[in-house]
Amino acid sequence: MSSPRRTNRRQFLTGQSAAHGLGDLLVPSDQPAVASAATESSPEVYLLTLGRRAMACQFEVFLNAGQYASAADAALEALDLVDRLEEQMTVFRDTSEISRLNRFAADGPVEVESRLFQLLLRAARLHHETEGAFDITSGPLTKAWGFYRRAGAIPPEADVAEALGRVNSGALEFDESAGTLRFSKPGVELNLGAIGKGYALDRMAEQMLGCGVEHFLLHGGQSSVLARGACGPPSSGGWKVDLRHPLRPERPIVEIRLRDRALGTSGAGTQFFRHGGRRYGHILDPRTGWPAEGIFSTTVVASTAADADALATALYVLGPQRAREWCEEHPEVGLLMFVPGQSSAVELVTHGLTEEDWRLTGEL
Repeated sequence: MSSPRRTNRRQFLTGQSAAHGLGDLLVPSDQPAVASAATESSPEVYLLTLGRRAMACQFEVFLNAGQYASAADAALEALDLVDRLEEQMTVFRDTSEISRLNRFAADGPVEVESRLFQLLLRAARLHHETEGAFDITSGPLTKAWGFYRRAGAIPPEADVAEALGRVNSGALEFDESAGTLRFSKPGVELNLGAIGKGYALDRMAEQMLGCGVEHFLLHGGQSSVLARGACGPPSSGGWKVDLRHPLRPERPIVEIRLRDRALGTSGAGTQFFRHGGRRYGHILDPRTGWPAEGIFSTTVVASTAADADALATALYVLGPQRAREWCEEHPEVGLLMFVPGQSSAVELVTHGLTEEDWRLTGEL
């Protein structure tokens, strides 16, 4: 069934020059910005842009103008899909499938839609692979700290302990043959905030490719990006994405070239509060119940947007040393991490990316 908020084509379809029009998307935060650049051989590459507000952010599709006759229709259908996925995954609607699981899965096995079941299973595996640094059951901690409603404050230690007692992906019992999920203890809650947008981009990309559109860039809130093919001619090598300086958000600092890969960024540049001269960010360590510290932002490049989103959060929580070790064990994953420096205010930790994948475009 189609979404009741179906995209209005006239409202959302625009054309612009990639060389001059996309700079406005650069955002003053620690998030990446979609910044497709013209190539040397083609100084004017024109794009079509379609957008939709969903999952508390702006989703956008970038297409090479005139490349496919059906590309705009495919993009509109992909954006409609995001609405349906939000209806399924949000914790802010009692009618969503995730809310239904949170209400009933502690009482017994609950059947889960097949694609959502695979996403939850992947999240549980990532929890194991990252030593518990990624956990889709950490919602009670987010509520205890006030970040659930963007009103952060230090909670009483008893509240942290109570919430921490309900954070446990190990309590998720999957029956793959039946497609059901059960919570082995009461009080467990699912929240897909650290993986849902990436999953939506992966599903959008499937939709686009299924319609025969092979060159496009997608982003959800600019912190989750997925690219297929290239901006302009295939020889251009992909799509370019800018990362902002973590302490000087008006300045681009790193350019990443994406082709058939995805990117996710996590940082506490916009959601934090100060207390007693100390800064507390919204990215919580689900193993301790307290905000992760010592990192400005973490960007991960991976084969899927869901993995990129989840790992950006997990590696942020693990910290620079353990994150680098983790990437050495998983060479298919690329890492760019901004951390406080010793000789300068900011240092950049990288792993798993070649010189063709990225370049520094400004001073740290």
